Amino acid sequence: MDIDNRDTIIVMTSLPDRATATRLASLLVERRHAACVNILGECTSVYRWKGKVETATEVPMLIKTSLCAYSRLEQEILAHHPYELPEIVGVSLTAGLPRYLDWLATQSIAE
Repeated sequence: MDIDNRDTIIVMTSLPDRATATRLASLLVERRHAACVNILGECTSVYRWKGKVETATEVPMLIKTSLCAYSRLEQEILAHHPYELPEIVGVSLTAGLPRYLDWLATQSIAE
């Protein structure tokens, strides 16, 4: 199967702690909304929210999926994310190992 790189995206979101990130990552892969999720190390986020500068410790996630699975993925994140307004940002790939992209496409299948 040859996959067009434009069909493969990485979605980024951040969770308040590792346990919440792990639960969401498992759910996304189990339900085939994503092929793979990387849970990164804790980081500090600085942002403006409701007129104030805030600082929070967060756990970023990189979610590998297909463009056709994005809307289901977004809805799943919204349904299980504890934030009022979660970061959900998708980035298209311009290149990648073809065999890896083929594998990815078979794992995140839109229903």
